[in-house]
Amino acid sequence: MHRVEHTMGVLAAHNHRRPVVALLCALLLSGVGLLLARNLSLNANLVDLLPRSFQSVQAIHTLEERFGALGWVVVVGEDGDPEQLQQFADDLAPRLEALPGIRYVEITRPSSFFRSHALYFLSPEDLKEVERRIDARLTWEKQHANPLYVDLEESPPPSLDFSDLEKKYGGGAVTRLSSNPSDYYLDPAERRVVVLAKPDTSSADLTFSRKIIDEVQGVLKQQDLSKYGPRFHTEITGTFQKKIDQQAQITRDVAVASSVATVLVLLYLFLHFRSALAVGMVLAPVGAGLAWTYGIVGVAYGQVNLLTAFLGAILGGLGVEHGIHLLGRYLNLRGEGVGSEAATREAFTHTGGAALVSALVAALTFFVLGTSRLQAFREFGVIAGVGMLVLILAYVLVLPAVLGLVSRHGWTPRKTSTETTQAPLGRIITRRRGLLTVVSAVIVAGLLTQLPRLKFDYNVSSLEDEHLDSFVLDRAVNKIIGYSQLPVVVLTDSREEEAVVVKELQARKQQLGADSKVDFVASLESLVPQEQARKQVILKDIGKLLKDVPEGQLDDAQKQQLAELRRQVTATPYSVADLPPGVRQQFEGRGAKGTGFVLVYPSANQSDGQAMRQLAKEVRGVKLPDGRPAVAAGESLVLADILDLVSHEAPFILLGATGAVLVAMWITLGGLRTALLCLTPTVVSLFALLGLMPLVNVEFNYLNILVIPVLIGTTVDAGVHLVTRLASPGSDFVQVYSETGKAICGGLLTSAVGFGALFLADHPGLNSIGALANLGFGMNLLIMLVTFPALLLVLSERKRRRRAVPSSSRGGHLVDEGQGPHRPTPAS
Repeated sequence: MHRVEHTMGVLAAHNHRRPVVALLCALLLSGVGLLLARNLSLNANLVDLLPRSFQSVQAIHTLEERFGALGWVVVVGEDGDPEQLQQFADDLAPRLEALPGIRYVEITRPSSFFRSHALYFLSPEDLKEVERRIDARLTWEKQHANPLYVDLEESPPPSLDFSDLEKKYGGGAVTRLSSNPSDYYLDPAERRVVVLAKPDTSSADLTFSRKIIDEVQGVLKQQDLSKYGPRFHTEITGTFQKKIDQQAQITRDVAVASSVATVLVLLYLFLHFRSALAVGMVLAPVGAGLAWTYGIVGVAYGQVNLLTAFLGAILGGLGVEHGIHLLGRYLNLRGEGVGSEAATREAFTHTGGAALVSALVAALTFFVLGTSRLQAFREFGVIAGVGMLVLILAYVLVLPAVLGLVSRHGWTPRKTSTETTQAPLGRIITRRRGLLTVVSAVIVAGLLTQLPRLKFDYNVSSLEDEHLDSFVLDRAVNKIIGYSQLPVVVLTDSREEEAVVVKELQARKQQLGADSKVDFVASLESLVPQEQARKQVILKDIGKLLKDVPEGQLDDAQKQQLAELRRQVTATPYSVADLPPGVRQQFEGRGAKGTGFVLVYPSANQSDGQAMRQLAKEVRGVKLPDGRPAVAAGESLVLADILDLVSHEAPFILLGATGAVLVAMWITLGGLRTALLCLTPTVVSLFALLGLMPLVNVEFNYLNILVIPVLIGTTVDAGVHLVTRLASPGSDFVQVYSETGKAICGGLLTSAVGFGALFLADHPGLNSIGALANLGFGMNLLIMLVTFPALLLVLSERKRRRRAVPSSSRGGHLVDEGQGPHRPTPAS
């Protein structure tokens, strides 16, 4: 470590002497980095969060090839009378179908068709039971209509209650598809009608999504909407619009977060150094380092994801922390009369060494996160880890060169920049170290009692913003349709396989009962009843009985039921070709008629992560006749795999990050006790944070869980800086605390600004990352400025007493009440 520190000092001094060459190299590398990063794009597709090796990812790509796009472009007409809404749907459908990117348009339900053929879906035995009950009732009615008939037993009329049969067949696909009385996707109460357009390309292709949405909007603009009512208007939702809106939201969040973070960092740096030039000196290496980092990202990935899009703000805040320590130390040395080059060498040798240790530890933590199989976490970890190392390199190259250049032109730091006012808190801690340590311990112990109340939010709103207008409207559309727009699709290759899958999934649904997450299962073959010729004979017999029903004794509701039954018994058998086009098209792939798809409609809210995990278990593992497992595909299953992966990996990443940090500090600091001492404030602040979270109603979710390993890697440097400075010969506690404490405060605040800018994001998951990170940095700041210094003094005092060495006979040691030099050693 001493050799590394010496090398950093030598390199810094070299760049200080040759500033022009160093700055030209930095500018050249920055230009190349910006050139390589110019085509970076944002990818917010959930499917791409998982590795391509996952079965759910492979299945969904296969599904898109065979089945076409998942989801719809949904046009909603609002504020019209039912007749006007139906007319709008009829007028719009052919115009949308004429668009080159639309496969078909659906505006009507198959309700009438399936209601008229409903009796064909009863088994022959159940149809016979229907016939028996009607015959028994007719016989009873005829007997009691005869004035000469005397019922000695006064038997009640045979029941015509068919609720048992309705319950038996109530959960089937045909019942669910025909349950709504309206033939249109219409909600008269809300004055809405829904038009469903099926594109032929996946919504993951954002270029196509924008193109098709623009074309649909163009069609709507060409319509004379006033003829559907004075207040009539349209909205667009569905999978394609939701993807576009989510992308736009994240893009806005990136712009806002980055801008706010930049302004806040600038403001703090100016208040910290009280010099515009000093602000520029700190930010110049950060700008160069970010340009280099994003150049590497452009070459390695070519795009950023939901998390890495914000790494500019985050790395900027973390990088500024190094500049505060390095430039702060340089200015203090200049204030002591040290020359510019010597001050640069000294600052980069000692403070730079601590910054390097901190950067290595933070990078190692990020690299541990980079071992995750979740794409967002892995890319975040790798890019952040590389970025931390690149930022240190940028500081070694740029900051000494800038200092050398300005010193050549006669610049000397102003007195206000080099002065370090002794912090009153340092003397208070010296005098009240025991009390502060005890109070801190009690507070932390109290927070630890709240750990059992810590919760994990399984709602997937952390991955998608459920409050966007298109998401809210989409849920309303689902209610109008009566079932989810996004079923899970099981891929099969024959009618025989379809039948096996449908039978198995229906059996699982029945076995699970109320715990099942499946609403209904449908395949093209399952929508065509079996033994239709045999059933038609029974229906004709029932029809003969119904002709004899005396209508005069029936009320209006019963007359309607009788008329419906008479229509149903006259229905003729049908085949797949006779199904309504809107039904057939849902089971036909690209350019093919047909077979090969079983649609599984979920009953649970697809925002419920736990429910989606249960749905995945319920639909997976169905064995086909040849013994192969059936392939199930859908965004619900991708989501379930993301949640399973995060839940499985989180403990290992947290343990790995902690262990890696400890080992790295042990090696670089040269002793286990010193490493444990430096790690103490981080560990204490993390446990205190976990205890604080239930009190402020903050929960973990699938995104903000990554804050914990990040906090481990980014807060440990404060302990390293404080302990290494106190270990320097002749150090005075109050002086070191005033100087280093100010830098620690600034570093943590700027780091908090980088993450805290996410608190302004509209995206709930990113917002939760900002909120939790700010709590973590705030807790660590409190521990670092009060608890840890007090603990160091207590430990140092106990060590002196144990050795029974008179305080007056030692140099560079702790003296009570802040009088004289205080220096706890790292080993203490």
